[in-house]
Amino acid sequence: MRLADVLKVEAIRTDFTSDDKDDTLRELARIFVEADGVLDEEAVYRVFSDREELASTGVGSGVAIPHGRLDIDDFRVAMAICPEGVQFDSVDGEPARIFFAILGPQQSPAEQLKILARVSRVLKDKQVRARLLEAETSQDALAIVAEEEGRH
Repeated sequence: MRLADVLKVEAIRTDFTSDDKDDTLRELARIFVEADGVLDEEAVYRVFSDREELASTGVGSGVAIPHGRLDIDDFRVAMAICPEGVQFDSVDGEPARIFFAILGPQQSPAEQLKILARVSRVLKDKQVRARLLEAETSQDALAIVAEEEGRH
């Protein structure tokens, strides 16, 4: 499954702002609800918050990948770019600036791991992260992800 197949322009924010980690999780939940119209914002927030209690999804290099599973049929992905950064308890102690949030079906943990790996591959390149931070529109950000994904 390609990111470009599950990441829709409606679920991308290039002008994301947040005060802290909890606010970020709530805003990411809101992005899913606004893009989807079906999901329950509080349920999405709880899934992300519960996952963060296990260990931070701040993977370092300015990236965080909040994720979890719900009673849904298909994967959903949202991306938020916060140039100012948010303290996110990242493994390297640096603020997170690029957020990829992933919601998967309860019955698909292996597929969710594949999507997590794909996000990691796309964002491992410092130049790709820099380009995303400069993306002015959701369409620009999606094009960068699709282009980079095509290289792998």
